[in-house]
Amino acid sequence: MVPTSILFFRFNVSYINTHTPSLYLIFYINTLSRPLPHLILDLFPPSASKSSCSHSTKCSSFFPPPYAMARLQLSTVLVISFLQLFSGAQSSMFTIVNKCSNTVWPGVLSGAGTPQISPSGFILQPGESTSISFPRSWSGRLWGRTLCTEDSSGKFYCLTGDCGSSTPECSGAGAIPPATLAEFTLNGVGGLDFYDVSLVDGYNLPMMVSAHGGTGGNCSSAGCAADLNGDCPLELKVVNGSEGVACKSACNAFGDPQYCCIGAYATPNTCKPSSYSQFFKAACPTAYSYAYDDGTSTFTCAGADYIITFCPTPSTR
Repeated sequence: MVPTSILFFRFNVSYINTHTPSLYLIFYINTLSRPLPHLILDLFPPSASKSSCSHSTKCSSFFPPPYAMARLQLSTVLVISFLQLFSGAQSSMFTIVNKCSNTVWPGVLSGAGTPQISPSGFILQPGESTSISFPRSWSGRLWGRTLCTEDSSGKFYCLTGDCGSSTPECSGAGAIPPATLAEFTLNGVGGLDFYDVSLVDGYNLPMMVSAHGGTGGNCSSAGCAADLNGDCPLELKVVNGSEGVACKSACNAFGDPQYCCIGAYATPNTCKPSSYSQFFKAACPTAYSYAYDDGTSTFTCAGADYIITFCPTPSTR
């Protein structure tokens, strides 16, 4: 996240009718090396006062008179404000919300060469949310797993969105299709965040991404609020008993190069929307429906925090 560096701050604390000592503070970026009360003691050691006391007694002269404390408070506010500004530029807060009527187990996969996020998998009961700080250099994807269980041997498995790790943490493994994916590249070209919700690998949950507090770009919401599992074409539908629980992409269902945009179909000119991708696009106009669906599906913002919501209201799942 925030790079480990050392800062030196110089303060001049003036006393009436006394000397003006020069004080140097050393602390790591984003982490004060000592709690604030100890910092005050370091700034004003006993020698800075005209009185003295022993280690066995409490001594108010460890603290400066009010007129000096005012300067200390101002200096402290300036330092803390600087650190908050600096650290705020280095991370984005992702809040993951479950508005579904059922439990969701979010998974997180970091892209190659970007920091791994902890936790990489966790549980969200209906109505719960959790917030995780993501470094500004991060790229990767998030998704929801459903219908998860643990067998008698302790192996963890989800019927949709499983990452194959056998545990609630995905630990570097991605979602097994079909799964609705939220994809991010933070602080990309021009300092912009790029984000989208993709149905290219199929669909298992309604999901929306909204940006908050950002500047630049369009900062629009992206995703799919519709429940597609019931209306999914039969040849794409994944069922649990008689209930539709996910919807495959045509690529995943048939493996045809024209649906997968590979081989002779690996360019925007040769890979076109299919009747299957159009089913997804009609229901979810701001989500990716096939590999080259960039124009209406990729969104940008700068320096934003993000809310990822499973089953945005209204929801019956």
